[in-house]
Amino acid sequence: MVIERVNSPADLKALSRDDLDVLAVEIRELLVATCSRNGGHLAPNLGVVELTIALHRALSLPDDKVVWDVSHQAYVHKILTGRRDRFGTLRQGGGISGFAMRSESEYDQFGAGHASTSVSAAYGMAVARDLAGRDETVVAVIGDGALTGGLAYEALNNAGQLNSNFIVILNDNEMSIAPNVGAVASYLSVLRAKPFAQFVREKAKDVFGHMPFGGAARKAFASAEMGAIRFVAPSEKAAVIFEELGFRYMGPVDGHNLDTLIDALDTAKNLEGPVLLHVRTVKGKGYAPAERDARTFHGVSSAFDADTGKLEVKPDARPTFSDAFASALMTVAEKNPKVIGITAAMPDGTKLSKFAKQFPERFFDVGIAEAHAVCMAAGAATNGLKPVCAIYSTFLQRAYDQVVHDVCVQNLPVVFCMDRAGLVGDDGPTHMGLYDIAYLRTLPNMTVMAPRNEDELLPMLEHALALNAPVALRYPRGSTSGRHLDAPAPIEQGKSEVLRRGKGVAILALGNTVDVALDAYDLLASGEFGRSDLVPTVVNARFAKPLDAALVESLVADHEVILTLEEHSLAGGFGSAVVESVSDRGLDVRIERIGIADELVQHDSPARQRARFGLSAQHVAERVSRVLEHSQEIHR
Repeated sequence: MVIERVNSPADLKALSRDDLDVLAVEIRELLVATCSRNGGHLAPNLGVVELTIALHRALSLPDDKVVWDVSHQAYVHKILTGRRDRFGTLRQGGGISGFAMRSESEYDQFGAGHASTSVSAAYGMAVARDLAGRDETVVAVIGDGALTGGLAYEALNNAGQLNSNFIVILNDNEMSIAPNVGAVASYLSVLRAKPFAQFVREKAKDVFGHMPFGGAARKAFASAEMGAIRFVAPSEKAAVIFEELGFRYMGPVDGHNLDTLIDALDTAKNLEGPVLLHVRTVKGKGYAPAERDARTFHGVSSAFDADTGKLEVKPDARPTFSDAFASALMTVAEKNPKVIGITAAMPDGTKLSKFAKQFPERFFDVGIAEAHAVCMAAGAATNGLKPVCAIYSTFLQRAYDQVVHDVCVQNLPVVFCMDRAGLVGDDGPTHMGLYDIAYLRTLPNMTVMAPRNEDELLPMLEHALALNAPVALRYPRGSTSGRHLDAPAPIEQGKSEVLRRGKGVAILALGNTVDVALDAYDLLASGEFGRSDLVPTVVNARFAKPLDAALVESLVADHEVILTLEEHSLAGGFGSAVVESVSDRGLDVRIERIGIADELVQHDSPARQRARFGLSAQHVAERVSRVLEHSQEIHR
C-alpha cells in the first residue's frame, strides 16, 4: 500500500504523481475505518484529503508552517506526519488527539479547537520569521464557516499590510457544522458562481503589468482593473473585499484536483506579499453517506457501520440534557411569545434545531460569532424580548467581555444555557466546560444555576426567565443514569434542596454530581462500607450563585465535615464559593472539595475522566466512610 510508505512529508515528496491518487483513496479508507470505531470529525477530513496532500507536497514541513483553523480537519495531516501507526488510538485515552496539539508533534505548529484563530496565529509566525530574517512559507487554512468569526477579519485586516510571503487558504465547503448563514456565506456563493471575472482580472493584471508607467500610474490602473471586473461582471464581488484588505486573491480552484492545487500553491508561495487562495471542497468527499449528509457526519460521537454509514443507536439511550433543554425551551416559548432562541452555528449540538422548526421566526443562528450572539441578545433584551443563548460552556468564553459589559453591567435579562458544562470526553482540553462558574460567579447581577437531572431543567429555565436579570444555566453533555428521578421541588432563588438526611458529613453537590452523591449514599446505606446507619446528608445545591449561605450555616451546626462535589475546576468553582461563605461568616467546620484539579484534562472517556478526579460513587462513599468512622472513634 502507498500509505505505508509515507511516514513524513519527505516520503510523500518521493511518490510518483499516480501514487498520490492512490494515497488519497487509502487515506479516505483509513479515515472511515477509524471514525467508524472511535467517532470523530469525519466529513471535514474527507473534504481536505487532496488539499492536505498538496500542502505537504508543495511545502517543506516542518520548516514551513501550516496553521489549521479549529484543527478538527487535521487528521490527514496527522496521518502524513508520522502518526499513521497510532491513528487507531484517535481520541482514545492516551492516544492521539482529534485536534492539532503542539505537544504531540513538531508538525503541529499551533494548537486549536475553537474557530477563527488561524490567520492571527499564522500572522504572528510570519512576523517572527521576518524579524529573524528567515524565509519560510507560512500558511493559514481557514474554513468559510470560520469567516463568520470577527477575529478572522481583525487578522485579515492586519495581515494585509505584510510585505512578505503569507498565504491564507480559504477552504470553502459551504458549511461549518450546519450550513453557513449570513452575508459572508452569500458573498462566497457569488465568488463560486463567477469564475469568469477572475479570468478577466488576471488578463487585466497581465496587460497593466507590462505598461511602462511609474508607481502612481500603476495604482491608477489597479483601480481601473477593479473597475473592469465590475464592468464585465457587475454582480461579481470576487476580489474586491480581499484585495481591498491587501491580499492578492487567487481562485476559486478545485480543492480535489491535485495538479491544480499544487500549481496554485507553488504560485502563491512565490508571490511577494499576502495571498488568499480560495479552494472549493466537498465536505465528506469520497464517502457517499458523508457526502449525502455532511451535517450528521461532521462529528460522529458513536460508532457506525463503515459499509452503510448507518449510525449505531443504543436501544436504552435516555434523553440527554440537550434534549431536555430543547423541550423546555419550546414549552416556555409556547407560553411567552417574547422568548427567542439564539445559537452560534450550533443548532444541532444545542438541539435548538428543534426550536427552529417550531418557531422559525424566533430562532437566530448568527454563525461562529459568540460575541455577536451575546451582544445581539443584550440589544434584544433592551426592547422587551427574552433571549435564550444556547452556547457550549467552552465557547461562551469567547464572549466574556459581552457577558460582562453588555449584559451584566446593564443588568439585562439574557439567559445563557451552557451545554457541555463539565467533562466532555474525547474532544480534549479545548472543549472542556470546566471554567464557567469561576468566570461567571464574580459578576454582579449574575445568577448561576445547575440542574441535577434532566427533569429539573424546565423549572430552572422557567425560574431564569422570571428573574428579569442575567442568568447562566449550566448542564453537561449526555444524560444522567435515571436512577434518581424524584419530582423536583419548586425552585426558589438561591435556595438548595436537602435530598437525604444523615449525620457527620454533609455532601453539597452541584448539577449532575448530585447523582454521584446519591449513589454514594445508597452504597453507604447498603452496609457495603460497614454500618448502614452511618450515612451523610445529601444536598442538591442548585445555585452556585447566590449560594444558599443560610443552609450552609445550619449544616455547620450539626455536621463535622462539608464535602463539596462539582464537575468544574476547583479553582474558583462551587467549592470555593462554599469556602468563602464559611470564612466570611467566621464558621468553624472542615471543608473538603472534590472536583477538577488545576490541570488540563486530556481526551478520554467521560467515565474515566470522572474517576480520575474522584467523581465516582465508590470514591465519594469511601471518603465519607473514612470521615464517619473517624468521627465515631473520637466520640467513643
